[in-house]
Amino acid sequence: MSLRSLRAAFSATASIAAVAGVLAILGAPSSARADEGMWTFDNFPIQTVNDKYGTRIDQAWLDRVRNAAVRIQGCSASFVSDEGLILTNWHCVVGCVQELSTPEQDFVKNGFLTANREEERRCPGQTAEVLVDIVDVTDRVLAAGEGLEGAAFNAARSAATSAIQTEACAGDPKFNCQVISFYRGGRYALYKFRRYDDVRLVFAPENQAAFFGGDPDNFNFPRYALDAGFLRAYEDGRPVESPSFLRWNPNAPAEGDVTFVAGNPGSTSRLLTMSQLERLRDQQLPVMLIQASELRGRLLEYSLTGDEAKRLAFDPIFGLENSFKVYYGQQGALTDPAFMAAKREAEAELRARVAADPNLVQQIGDPWTELERVQATARDLYLPVRQLQQAAGGGSTLYQMARGIVRASKNTSMTEAQRARLVAAVGAETPIAMEMEELRLRYWLSKTREYLTVDNAEVKAMLGRESPEALAERLISGTQMEDAAFRARAATMTTEELAAADPLLAFVIANDDAAQAIGARWAAEVDAPTARAAERVAQARFAVYGTNQYPDATFSLRLSYGQVQGWTHRGVTVPPFTYMGGLYERATGAEPFNAAQAFLDNQSRVNMDTVYDFVSTNDIIGGNSGSPVINAAGEVIGAAFDGNIHSLGGSFGYDGELNRTVSVSTAAITEALRNIYPSPHLLEELGVE
Repeated sequence: MSLRSLRAAFSATASIAAVAGVLAILGAPSSARADEGMWTFDNFPIQTVNDKYGTRIDQAWLDRVRNAAVRIQGCSASFVSDEGLILTNWHCVVGCVQELSTPEQDFVKNGFLTANREEERRCPGQTAEVLVDIVDVTDRVLAAGEGLEGAAFNAARSAATSAIQTEACAGDPKFNCQVISFYRGGRYALYKFRRYDDVRLVFAPENQAAFFGGDPDNFNFPRYALDAGFLRAYEDGRPVESPSFLRWNPNAPAEGDVTFVAGNPGSTSRLLTMSQLERLRDQQLPVMLIQASELRGRLLEYSLTGDEAKRLAFDPIFGLENSFKVYYGQQGALTDPAFMAAKREAEAELRARVAADPNLVQQIGDPWTELERVQATARDLYLPVRQLQQAAGGGSTLYQMARGIVRASKNTSMTEAQRARLVAAVGAETPIAMEMEELRLRYWLSKTREYLTVDNAEVKAMLGRESPEALAERLISGTQMEDAAFRARAATMTTEELAAADPLLAFVIANDDAAQAIGARWAAEVDAPTARAAERVAQARFAVYGTNQYPDATFSLRLSYGQVQGWTHRGVTVPPFTYMGGLYERATGAEPFNAAQAFLDNQSRVNMDTVYDFVSTNDIIGGNSGSPVINAAGEVIGAAFDGNIHSLGGSFGYDGELNRTVSVSTAAITEALRNIYPSPHLLEELGVE
């Protein structure tokens, strides 16, 4: 369902696609290849696209799209009206839908519909950001680390990026300034975002409408999913004026039409070296797979204990299953011999080209060998840094809040404004499921003891003479952290006051020094040398292949191009469209192929010939969920929500013959708003008659 998910079976078919993608991405780069690339807006191949598709896009077109694109928490979106209305995916807003639900009113199951602005409800913690400026800061960032190593290198780089961000935003809370690394450190850019903190839910269909077909249909096509939702950005209690927005086109595209996807792809690893990929394959992914699998089992078991538990566990299980599929799909690619042989060959070719140029050798040295040495260190540190720092708390919301409060209490350089923002953040009303908090904490403590062993000093310090189960029960039953007012007070306390005020806070205080120490070692011994070496690998790529390349995804705004097109594999052709009538034909009445109640109730009103979902050749990855699919006129014609099974290797490569983006059409959303979930006020706002 989510673009962060990968199907649980990695087929030979996908392996072939991934190998082809690797050879494409790591060969001599050329924007004239297949529709490959998640391009930054300041390096988009305008002429290539216009020559290939006969379009007339220009910088003004790009600017309009950039100003309409929206980044929300973990997903992408877009303004689709001049009154702050935002289109995204249902699975990007389902967390908000669940937080707004109660045992008496389950909006996840029944859908969330509004008749007017007064019924729109704020999504806790949700933000909307629009990229307003891009400034190259490569020289300044690189100069900051010149001649330094380890912790000193990290500190200098951190200080430089922090200074750049502070100068750019000048303390204005309406903006978020972020220095982003591209090409694995080959380039740095300041991205300045206009930020909106008041984001409200406007519309979400029933979960069975958005997730029809469940896991069996996930990462497959044909699809029959209304994976769409609407939010609205507010400021000072009023809807935001958004003059830059994508006009709504209620008509379906035709096969062959050019398509653009503007969004924030989360992470790709197409530029990692072989040694980095091998450690990912041999250590990191197996641990993540095993732990995700066990946590999923615990959550599923909990969900069977009652209706309320099932409701509370729905979104966490949904998200975890998506993550599990990501890990499984990545592991499948990295354990495919042909795939890795192609990666190895591409790296060998680049290294040979560098070795043949004495000047280039003198400039960059041998960063590949340096990265091999770093992986040996990373193997030793990975488990403790994961258990004590990166995955500490096992996903417990209260633990994360407690750690943030504790670390802030020790930070003597925090300004009053920063402290006020912390108080507001932790003091916000947030639904907390205490049984699930205990489940997550118990899981994390047990896995930490298992992976680091009983005799590990940090494990002994954490557990003392208690079992993971008893400790988790004591901490969660005794904490006051579920009370928003207490959290706000705690954010103003000293470390000593926190230790006396609450058992969970006291636990974090007692163990966080060890967590920060191993985190500091990782930063100095892994992150810093990796950054320095990766920068020189990037320089080698620029020197050998030129600068007309796209960087790995970094959850920053990108634009991909392609066309509406099905695919053919092993003699079977998959058409690019599904139709709403196909949903009723596919429905069996049994989960997950039971049609949503509103679809059944309004079947006679639905235009069965309406294009429902469609596929295109756009290159996307997780984080693109909710991205607007845009035509050459700059109109929105869909929202991307998935990929097909052949896109499993998308983290590592792209194959234009088989990789496809799956989107829900604006034609289907319009039909749903007209005849399934009647919303005349939204249709009017979208300019639909």
